[in-house]
Amino acid sequence: MRHRAAVVLVVLAAAGLAPDAPREDETGFVPLFDGKTLSGWKRLGGKAEAWSVENGMLVSVGEGGGWLGTERTYGDFQMRFEFRMTPESNSGIYLRAPADVSHISRTGLEIQLLDETHPKYAGIKPWQLTGAIYHVAAPKPGHLKPTGEWNSMEITAEGPHVTIRLNGAVVVDDRLDSHPELAAEHPGLRRSDGLIGVQSHNGRVEFRGLRIKELRPRRRE
Repeated sequence: MRHRAAVVLVVLAAAGLAPDAPREDETGFVPLFDGKTLSGWKRLGGKAEAWSVENGMLVSVGEGGGWLGTERTYGDFQMRFEFRMTPESNSGIYLRAPADVSHISRTGLEIQLLDETHPKYAGIKPWQLTGAIYHVAAPKPGHLKPTGEWNSMEITAEGPHVTIRLNGAVVVDDRLDSHPELAAEHPGLRRSDGLIGVQSHNGRVEFRGLRIKELRPRRRE
């Protein structure tokens, strides 16, 4: 039994989970990041040196690094990952994004990642908090861990229905088609598929365990 327990701990550690973390059903999930290279990703804008792979983590150092996008498109899916921020860091996850280099939070969708407790960000709007659909839907506050600790996030996109879980709590449950007043400014609200991306905006942010499960068959391209 002692050997079996050791094996369980090794498997959990490889998945980036603490031994006492609840075990989620991983059926159907496949890696988006192999932990060794940027295979399957392409850089859009910014500097190549803004990105690195370190100890199984995808690392953004910020400061005008543009973004990394997947080489293929996704429509309806569940995505899970862990992230760790440093003081003042500001990043995001792009959904259904076009292969563009600007305003992806409008032409696609952005899920905000921000060291929101830093004094620099005092007075930010609710839709700028971590877990928000940027400029669209504010998250329930109070679920982000202290800066320097690992957080888990799950993003589910099914048609216009998007839900965000932060450290196990549902912080956003939103329908993208319920914001007609934003339609002109946010054409991304109407997109049904696109690239998944990781933004390099400000400060060091580390990612691990990026994985995805598609919820409908991939369209033919």
